[in-house]
Amino acid sequence: MYDLQEKNIRKMKKIILTGDRPTGKLHLGHYVGSLRRRVELQDAGDFDKMFVFMADVQALTDNADNPEKIRQNIIEVALDYLSAGLDPTKCTLFIQSQIPEISELTTFFMNLISVSRVQRNPTVKTEIKMRNFEANIPMGFFSYPVSQAADIAAFKATTVPAGEDQEPMLEVAREIVRRFNQIYAPVLVEPNIMLPENTTARRLPGTDGKEKMSKSLGNCIYLSDDADTVWKKVKGMYTDPTHLNVSDPGHVEGNAVFTYLDAFATDADFAEFWPEFKTLDELKAAYTAGGIGDMKCKKLLNNVLNKMLEPIRKRRHEFEQDIPEIYNILKKGSETARQTASQTLSEVKEAMQINYFDDAELIRSQSERFKQKEG
Repeated sequence: MYDLQEKNIRKMKKIILTGDRPTGKLHLGHYVGSLRRRVELQDAGDFDKMFVFMADVQALTDNADNPEKIRQNIIEVALDYLSAGLDPTKCTLFIQSQIPEISELTTFFMNLISVSRVQRNPTVKTEIKMRNFEANIPMGFFSYPVSQAADIAAFKATTVPAGEDQEPMLEVAREIVRRFNQIYAPVLVEPNIMLPENTTARRLPGTDGKEKMSKSLGNCIYLSDDADTVWKKVKGMYTDPTHLNVSDPGHVEGNAVFTYLDAFATDADFAEFWPEFKTLDELKAAYTAGGIGDMKCKKLLNNVLNKMLEPIRKRRHEFEQDIPEIYNILKKGSETARQTASQTLSEVKEAMQINYFDDAELIRSQSERFKQKEG
């Protein structure tokens, strides 16, 4: 029967899992929301395993008629991962569709949650509205909180670094795992979200000041943007519409330039680029009092961003010289990830008692039952 102690050795390990939909290049929102933290966690080494994946199956839920978009962006996201500092010798990089066990786990999980519970998920509501799916929601898209729970559970992840908009998804995952463990056996692990330490970074607005930086809204600064493109986008950023003259008092709340400075600028940046001020708080005070022009603030932000992005751009250029090796890294990572997911699925099936061919006791007892029937 199920050997709980032996099977749950992996449960006690610290396992990190996180990923992105490969629908386009990664932008600053991805970087401050999760990617930068992933690299820090990887380099700190305070974990047993770390999995980072490209959620191509999930991306197809609202791009089913355009698989080429996903196909082309797999390599873009992989290049962004590597250039940002993710190291395949320290973490496992893989592609979701190459792990069929996740889909099987999703099917089992669908029996453990109601339609109304998924409908109440605020992130799902927002995403449906953003894509104008209200009247015609693809089933795969509607159920993606369940597939996301399967992503996490397949690797027994204890920690999921993500932006705060993903907290409702993590709550669904915890509920499903809890229900599975109660009904069958305590096989799976309830995950916790790891939010960015910088509260501003939890949900970076777009360059237009809109609530969220989004590829579809065209308000992104990409990790792969060159210096000229970054400056062009920073110059056009939303600031304070009431700040018409340099002498006018300015407002930093809702001002995208200052929100970005909150997320990225350090005291060292001020020493290098604007020594008149020692800290961002000093600049904010001066801007609020009046006498500081928006363009000066944008120039500071441009310098801060390009200082951060330049090493990422250089590494990306190096990785672009050997694209076959990038695919090889993803293939090896997917093979490693599948071994882990396969082990979890085996434990899940044993807990559910649907491992018919491996259950020698079931076969023996059934054989005995039918022999007695004949007698």
